Amino acid sequence: MAMFEKHASSRIGTTQVIAYDASTAITNAFGAGTYQIRLVSNSACHFKIGDGAQTATAADPFLPANWETFVTVTPGQRISAIKAATGGLVTATAGSLWVTEVL
Repeated sequence: MAMFEKHASSRIGTTQVIAYDASTAITNAFGAGTYQIRLVSNSACHFKIGDGAQTATAADPFLPANWETFVTVTPGQRISAIKAATGGLVTATAGSLWVTEVL
């Protein structure tokens, strides 16, 4: 049997969709077996991940609109997001952040 190159992959877990605006939106805690998440948003935003309730600010990591990123997390952590501040080349608009647990 011939061998072929495969793409690395993971199992997809729970997806949470959080709507955000100028105020912080917070998700439920990540599952017991979750060590990585996939983030995609439909508008530019900032996000913050940590233990307990989180409050994202404009100083936290930036996620451009329609961009996919993978982040390492610890089970039980939470994520929050806010829309990106207006300035420079980014226009602040409310949006949704899709948070998918990667197992």
